[in-house]
Amino acid sequence: MPTTTQIQAGSFSTAQSQTGAPSSILGKDDFLKLLTMQLRYQDPMDPMKGTEFAAQLAQFSSVEQLSNISTNIQQSIDANYLMTQSINNALATTFVGKDVRATGNKFQYNELDVKLGYTLPSTATSVTVKIFDESGTLVRTMTNMGGTEGDNAFTWDGTNDQGAKVGIGKYKFSVEAKDASGAAVNASLYIAGKVSAIRFKVDGTVFVIDGMEVKLSDILEIMQG
Repeated sequence: MPTTTQIQAGSFSTAQSQTGAPSSILGKDDFLKLLTMQLRYQDPMDPMKGTEFAAQLAQFSSVEQLSNISTNIQQSIDANYLMTQSINNALATTFVGKDVRATGNKFQYNELDVKLGYTLPSTATSVTVKIFDESGTLVRTMTNMGGTEGDNAFTWDGTNDQGAKVGIGKYKFSVEAKDASGAAVNASLYIAGKVSAIRFKVDGTVFVIDGMEVKLSDILEIMQG
């Protein structure tokens, strides 16, 4: 007659062979199957003691309660997320037509002046702005730019180093700043423009600023349009 311990080990082996791989988590259904198997094959000459059986039933009850709590918490989290997303989407539509600043260095040129800027953590004595096209080719270098600590805004008229207008398309810019000792000053870059539309995507809400999609989380400031 197999012992209780032997039956438990055999049950684990059978469950593993059926699934093809051992499970690292013992669920409530597995617990109930083991308990049933244990009762079925217990030694009639040495049955499970009442206290031991009660303890195992208490363990099963605890597993059941924890499973239900976990399910309820997840459902609550999902509901709160959907509610928050709906509120954010509704609020986002009120920003259409407003001027905003957003972190980033990529922008769309549409034959109109482009508003760009950067924030310096400390004063810089030398600041150079470089503008590149979508392929990474340098089209404009702007020297002697503002080096004031804080925000420094500027406008690019869409001309290259030869004074000719560039084509419509996507561009990006970089800022090289140095202090009086020649040490680099790290600049935080931003773009500015008017919100023309809001798009609701699977990965979140985006603002359309002069043809560029900007995540809601990247918006630094919203001004009255």
